Amino acid sequence: MTEPLRILSFSTVYPRPLEPNHGIFVERRLRALASLAEVRVVAPIPCFEPGNPGHRFPGLARFPAAAEVDALRVIRPRWQHVPGLPWLTAAALAARCIPTALLTARRFPFDVIDAHFGYPAGVAAAILSAATGRPFAVTLRGNETMHAGSAPVKRMMAWCFRRAAAVIGVSRPLVDFAILLGADPQRCRVIPNGIDTSVFHPGDRQAARARLGMAEGRRHILSSGYLIERKGHHRILEALPGLHAQGIPAELWIVGGRGREGDFAGAIQQTIGWLGLRDSVHLVSPVPPAELAAYMSAADLFCLASSREGWPNVVNEALACGTPVVTTNVGGAPDMVPGDRYGFVLPPGDAAALAGALASALTRPWDRGAIADWGGSRSWRKVAEETLNALRDASQATIGTA
Repeated sequence: MTEPLRILSFSTVYPRPLEPNHGIFVERRLRALASLAEVRVVAPIPCFEPGNPGHRFPGLARFPAAAEVDALRVIRPRWQHVPGLPWLTAAALAARCIPTALLTARRFPFDVIDAHFGYPAGVAAAILSAATGRPFAVTLRGNETMHAGSAPVKRMMAWCFRRAAAVIGVSRPLVDFAILLGADPQRCRVIPNGIDTSVFHPGDRQAARARLGMAEGRRHILSSGYLIERKGHHRILEALPGLHAQGIPAELWIVGGRGREGDFAGAIQQTIGWLGLRDSVHLVSPVPPAELAAYMSAADLFCLASSREGWPNVVNEALACGTPVVTTNVGGAPDMVPGDRYGFVLPPGDAAALAGALASALTRPWDRGAIADWGGSRSWRKVAEETLNALRDASQATIGTA
């Protein structure tokens, strides 16, 4: 029989004791991958991170250096980036993690490095690859186009993509971006995220609406994500008065908390007051996945008005709960909502298109069973199988020299 592939997964975005949902999509893929291969996880934690929610000092004593989490061996080396000098971040990360990688290679002779996000982890993984003599793959997840706004960082990502034995994008636009920067098209593939249908599936709508306080006779829109400008919660708010003027009794539920890209909660509150929507908008603190699924099942419509995404998992999760979706055309969203049987896709930042799509979606019938079947059709097991094939091919590649 073929020996199990040995994989060293590397990501700075991974669940932590103080942030259990931080990078949970990375953890879900690795947990599924661990059922098919041998996986070790290196998830570096910065000593201090100004962008963390609440600007809290992470209290490193509370973070064990290594732990067994759901059958995954997770190693958490400490590191520190240089504030204000983003082009040094990957170098600082790699310098701190080279000893960890070399020690792990002796104890766990891995075949390939599996890095998540093009920057900084992808660039750092290219350095770790050179230090350990193992090939590496990098998965692009959505923040790479933002990082490309820095010319030095863009050049480093281009260097990384040329050296990578495999470049995986969670959406086609991200793979096209990597190819534009010099990645070999033959080594690129699209592998979207999956869905956990044990959590995200249609629930008892009436019971959930009653428990959550969603009034009968009203139309309930759900938006979920960090309270940051990019997520576009305010754009949905601005569409509500128009819906009310058309006689559509719409209410908006926003589930989310502070994020690493700033705190937009104050601006959202101001918009609610300015538009006189205090009786029509409900702000809900972050909830566990099972409770988010209840909100999705209860809602009449899920809306994502983001300006940038990779593979917006919440869209897939809402669909798996049987809820139609109105989403902007960002990342993999068009692949998730391939036709008006499941919802509508519109250009980012188009207020008129958003208002029209919301009105149409709230006043037409939907086959929620068909929506749930489509949304739940891609499992994390399937994602793991596709990822394993990509990593197995990558493990046979020659270490890059570009």
